[in-house]
Amino acid sequence: MIVVLIIACEVGFWVLLALGLALRYLAKMRRTGAAVLLMEPLLELILLVVTAIDLKNGAPADWKHGLAAVYIGFTVAYGHYTIKWVDGHVAYRFAGGPRPVKRYGLDYAKHEGKLWLRTVLMAVVACGLLQAAIAYVGDGGDTTSLHEWQGTALKIVSIHAVIALTYLIWQKKDPRGRTEVPEEAPRPRQKTLR
Repeated sequence: MIVVLIIACEVGFWVLLALGLALRYLAKMRRTGAAVLLMEPLLELILLVVTAIDLKNGAPADWKHGLAAVYIGFTVAYGHYTIKWVDGHVAYRFAGGPRPVKRYGLDYAKHEGKLWLRTVLMAVVACGLLQAAIAYVGDGGDTTSLHEWQGTALKIVSIHAVIALTYLIWQKKDPRGRTEVPEEAPRPRQKTLR
C-alpha cells in the first residue's frame, strides 16, 4: 500500500502542478491556481501519516518505509524548486514572462552546487525521518532496511557531489563562444510563483 501511495503522490504532484499552472496562465485565475499549487505539501503529509500508521499497526519496517522517507525528503528539498522552475517556463511560453536563464561556465557550476545543497537537505530530512521510524519501531523490531536507506541517502549525496564537482572542473561552455552570460533586455515584469 505504501508503494501505491508513493506513486499516487508523485502522480498527484504533477497533476496539481499542471492544474495549478493551467488555472494561472490559461484560465487567468491566478489566485485559484496558486491555491491549487499550495495543496502540494498535503500529499507528503498524507504519505507521512499513512507510513506512521502502517508502522504503528505492526507492519515490519522494510524498504517501502525507507522509500517513503526518501521521497518525502526529495519533495521537501526539490518540490518548491521544481514548481518555480516549471512556473518560470510556463510563464515565458504562455504569459510573456522573461526567458529562462541559460547558465554556462562558473555560473552553471554554482547552480549545480546549489542543487547539491538541496540534495544534502533531502538526505537530512530523509535520514531524520528514518531515524524517527527506527526509534518508533524500537529494539523489538528489525530496522535493518531503514538503516540501509540512510546509507542510500548518503550515497546519493556523495554521487551528486562528484557530479557537481565535475561541472566546476570541466565548465559547461556557451555554444556561441561567449565567456559571460549576456544581459537580457528588460521585459515587463511578470508575476510568477514565489
